[in-house]
Amino acid sequence: MSSDQTLAFETNCHIFDGCGFPAPGLHSFKFEPLFSVGGFDFNKPMLLALLGTVVIVWFFWAAFARAKVVPGKLQMIGEAGYDFVRRGLVYEALGKKEGEKYVPLMVSIFFFVWIMNLWSIIPVAQFPVTSIIAFPAGLAAIVYILWMYLTFKKHGFVGGWKNITGYDKELGGILPMIVVIEFFSNVIIRPFTHAVRLFANMFAGHLLLLMFTIGTWYLLNGIGIVYAGASFVMTILLTAFELFIQAVQAYVFVLLACNYVQGALAEHH
Repeated sequence: MSSDQTLAFETNCHIFDGCGFPAPGLHSFKFEPLFSVGGFDFNKPMLLALLGTVVIVWFFWAAFARAKVVPGKLQMIGEAGYDFVRRGLVYEALGKKEGEKYVPLMVSIFFFVWIMNLWSIIPVAQFPVTSIIAFPAGLAAIVYILWMYLTFKKHGFVGGWKNITGYDKELGGILPMIVVIEFFSNVIIRPFTHAVRLFANMFAGHLLLLMFTIGTWYLLNGIGIVYAGASFVMTILLTAFELFIQAVQAYVFVLLACNYVQGALAEHH
């Protein structure tokens, strides 16, 4: 439960009671340290990220530690998830031969992002870790570094910059403009948009859920009960919609990562 929800419920604040609506805002994404270990402070998002990592590792370990020709239920689910990312994302972007080596990384990123998003609707947790910009930025940085490394490894120093900037003599007089645009687009804007796309969706989704959840409680007084019912329905609908968006954002994040790797490995013309 978020601090906003806790405050609203503990103070028993309702409409017509003379208290204002405890609207969510930027403060809804700030968490005080829960404890410190070796000088490092741990707050709720950090613990959820660690717990999510443990859940993912446990799941795949339990699913594949003793893999069988005829899979059990857990192995079947694990294989379906793994195969979805491998065939639906990696193979589609990179091909089977070139993409196989990147499957473990992309599967890891997909399920990590998904579980970080999923915490938003899990009771008690109720917070999407990816709504804290540091987490999407860290993941985007991993993809960005991999993309730059593969680009220069594949094409060399000069060829790498040609690949990044879209250098092509056939462009003639517009070549300088294209080079500048491609440089800023790929080197500066690309990692920013990769991170912000995930962050912004989870940030906005969490704010909406908070708004209607708190609103439901706040309106439970007098005639406001009618509006509380409408707010509750919206909370249910938004939760279902958020489930869809959480999976889509994990998909899009990995799809873009695969496309960036494909661009790094593509032959420059």
